[in-house]
Parts: sequence; C-alpha cells; structure tokens
Amino acid sequence: MSDRVEKILVCGNVEGRLNQLFKRVSSVNEKNGPFSMLLCVGEFFGSDNSQWVPYQKGKLKAPLPTYILGPHNHHTREYFSDMKGCELAENIIYLGPSGIYPCSSGLRIMYLSGRETDKKKNDLSFVFNDIKALETQATNKPTIDILMTGQWPNAVCGFVKKPEGYDPEADGSTMISRLAYNVQPRYHFSGLGEVYYERLPYRNHKILNEPTRHVTRFIGLAKVGNPEKQKWLYAFNITPMVHCEQSELNKQPPDVTECPYSESINTQQRSQACAKVSGAQFFYDMNAKFDDTERGKKRIGDGDKGGERKRLPPKPTGPCWFCLASPEVEKHLVVSVGNHSYVALAKGGLVSEHLLILPIAHFQSTSDLEDDCREEIEKFKSALKRMFKKKGSSVVFFERNYRSQHLQVQVVPIPKNTVDCTLETFMNIATSFNLELDEIPKLSDISQVAPPGTPFFYTELPTGEKLYHRVKKNFPLQFGREVLASEAILNMPERVDWRECKLSKEEETDQRNKVRSLFQPYDFTLEEDDDDDDD
Repeated sequence: MSDRVEKILVCGNVEGRLNQLFKRVSSVNEKNGPFSMLLCVGEFFGSDNSQWVPYQKGKLKAPLPTYILGPHNHHTREYFSDMKGCELAENIIYLGPSGIYPCSSGLRIMYLSGRETDKKKNDLSFVFNDIKALETQATNKPTIDILMTGQWPNAVCGFVKKPEGYDPEADGSTMISRLAYNVQPRYHFSGLGEVYYERLPYRNHKILNEPTRHVTRFIGLAKVGNPEKQKWLYAFNITPMVHCEQSELNKQPPDVTECPYSESINTQQRSQACAKVSGAQFFYDMNAKFDDTERGKKRIGDGDKGGERKRLPPKPTGPCWFCLASPEVEKHLVVSVGNHSYVALAKGGLVSEHLLILPIAHFQSTSDLEDDCREEIEKFKSALKRMFKKKGSSVVFFERNYRSQHLQVQVVPIPKNTVDCTLETFMNIATSFNLELDEIPKLSDISQVAPPGTPFFYTELPTGEKLYHRVKKNFPLQFGREVLASEAILNMPERVDWRECKLSKEEETDQRNKVRSLFQPYDFTLEEDDDDDDD
C-alpha cells in the first residue's frame, strides 16, 4: 500500500509572510519529501502583502501546489478575483467558499472558508445552509479524509485539556462542530485560533452500540513566524480512505477519547435555524430530521418578493429509491452532487454511459420544480452535452411523468451519425403505438405546457426539437428506451427492458467511477473552471 500514501503539509495563518512560508516548505520538502501539496487553513493574505507581488506576476512560484481558503477579513477580500475558486498564481489555488476537492489519488478534502454568521451571508462568512450542503455531499461520496476550516469547532475540547491562550468555546463555531460530527473526517485542520493544539484522537462511534469506525484527529495550527515559536507547519502521511483496508482504517489508538460532539448539536442547530426573519435574512424551517435532505428548499431572500415561504417539496408516499437522503437510494451509482440536484448512473442502462439527472429533494416532475433546482438541472445538461461532444457523441434527454414518483431526466448518448434520423424515429414509433407527439417551441419550457400533476412524456433531441405527449392511459413505460434502442439509432433491441441489462454492484461501481472521471473536467460542483467548452 506504500504507493498509495500521500505526504501532505499543512500551515496556519500566513498573513502575507510568503517568503518565510515557502522557504520553510522548500527545506522540509527537500529533506523529507517529496510532498504532494500544501494546505493553508488560516488567513493567507495580511495587512502587508508586498511579498505576494512576485508570485502574482509570475516571477516566483510556490514550491508545491498550495491550496488556500478564502478571506476571513474585509481587508484581504480584494486579493480574490473570483470568489467561486480559481488559481491566484502558479501553484497557488483558492479552493472556493465550500465544497469537496477530489484528488486524483482518491483523497477527499472538504473545505469551508469564512466565519460563522447568523446574519446575512457575505464573502467572509458561511451560514447553516452551507453546512447542510456539505453534509449532503459527504453522504454521497467516499468518507472525507481531510476537513479544512478557518475557524475551530467550538466544542472540540470536550473530554480533554483546552489549549493555552485560546478559548474555542468563545471564539469557535457551533456549525463547524456539527459539520465535524456529521461528516467524520479522519483529519480536521483549523488555523484562526493562532495556537498550536493537537487534540487526542476521538472515536466516531458509540462503544457497544455501533460498529467500530475510524477515529478523527483535530489539529489547530499557529500563525506562520509567530514570536512564541509555536508549531505552524504540520507534516503527515495519509493513505486515501478508498484504498484502506477496513480493519486497518478502524484501528483504535490507545489514547482515543469519546467524541467531543453529540447528537444534541443537530437538535441545537435545527432550533437555531427555525423559520424566522432577521432583517433581510430568512432561514429554513429545519423541523425535519437532519438526514432528511432538503437542499432543494430555497430561502426567500434576494430577488424574492413577499414574506411567504416557497412551497416545500411533497413528501413521498412511501420509500423512494431516488431521494438522496433515503436509505433506499443506491449511493454507489452517484456521479456528482450539486446544491439541488445530482447525476447518477442509470441502473440497467441502455449504454454504459446512460445517466440520470434527479432532484435531491422529492419532486415528481420538471413541472413541480422550483427555479433554483430547474436551473441547476439545465446546468448539468449543458455540462453533459460538452462531455459527450468531446467523446464524439450527441445526447438525448427524456422524462416520463407517468407511474413514477421521483423526477428522472434520462440522459442517453447516441452516435452522431444517427442524429438526423432521431426525430423521424421518435415519430414513427409513436405512430406504431397510436401516440401523438407534439413538437413544442424550442425556447419553451415543459412547465409551460404541462402544469404540475399532468402525466406526460417529454424529450429533447440533439437537433433542438422538443417533443411532448400528454399521457391519458396505457402509455408504454419503456417508450423512450424502445425508440433509442431501435435499429435506426443504437440498434440494440434486446436492451429495451432495463431489468435485462442489470449489472452487479461491483460492475456498477466500476462504471460509475469511469463516468465520474470522464465528467470531472466538466463538473461545476467541483468548483473548477466552467470554461472547459470544447467548441
């Protein structure tokens, strides 16, 4: 397993002291490296940023890929040209406000910039919704290896001695305590405390009541070049969790303590986030259980009129295989998770790259969606079109709102040489079933044609046509697959029934990994540059 080990450096507040930082990093890397990256968990810029200029102009280069968090003070905001995340200089990358950074080695790094606020969010802060979004992402991807936050979790010192010179209970974040409790990172680094503190590892399970899990190690780092000479650079080795044997991963060190956080922190956060107005800021109604994901519930805020909350998505009448928080969902199929929707491998797909785009919350059809979810689904469609175009394919999208509970936008790539006959094939096969397909204007939206509750079939073709059928009765459930599997397009009639195309879980996971890798350059949820268009 030695070839899977990552050697990583982490530092605290830099505050513009780049020369001292990179001189020390270069020395450590030369003596004990090579290290794969440097993570900065405090304030990277300071009041004096003259040492930044040669890096900004390309005259100097960071010795390692350096990943930094966003600004925590107003006077450093100006150095971040793109608050969504970008490369500020060669080898110096601003990760973004929050998200999960997947390394090619399999390492998963979760990051959260800013300070906690219960007021209106800005570029220097995070709110409860940001924590919920990270928790949802973590439940659908391999467990988090590293958590990077500026602020400390306020409850981290439970069961152990507190650090000298800093009180996390007074200055730390309750929301980060909740985040650490729920995502269970293997390592958690913070830098704004400005003292060095390595907490004893804590367990992430209840003895005798829950299966043994891996432990978490919290490390707070001091400021670069601090006069007290407290430790500000931390070196460690880590094997990505996806490559670890479970027995090795779950070994409990002799000095392990109980978890400093408890389930009550979720109740506390829900209580604080209950629906109330504070100036222009509105909050979610978090009366539902924490793990009942409701990221699709948009707050009323900027650009919304009136004081009433938007309608909440309906609850499923029974177990739903596609609600992302549902225990029934097959998470090994998930390719990418956004704020309101996600992409997954289709079970029993027509082709190996047959995908689904689905809302995270429970919505039955596109007509029922709220604007933010609808917009993100369109964003996923555009990204997938670019991905398939790069592969030399075109793509057909279709949706059937009939005898289904949860919206599924089917995404099926087809050969480019079949595009011109796609419209005709849909029309011919519809005629054979005595179905009437209506072509709706290209700039129209299905919600303009089919009000919520209307059963329908809808498809978008590579040539731009949009076809709609209002279902009345006896609609063939496999109609979309039957058209695409026909001789004129994919020529695989034996794959019309998805149940005849099922793979083992291992095969599905392998195919999901291939698609995830293929989609990564186009995946806007990874906070990467969206300008990967191959046009």
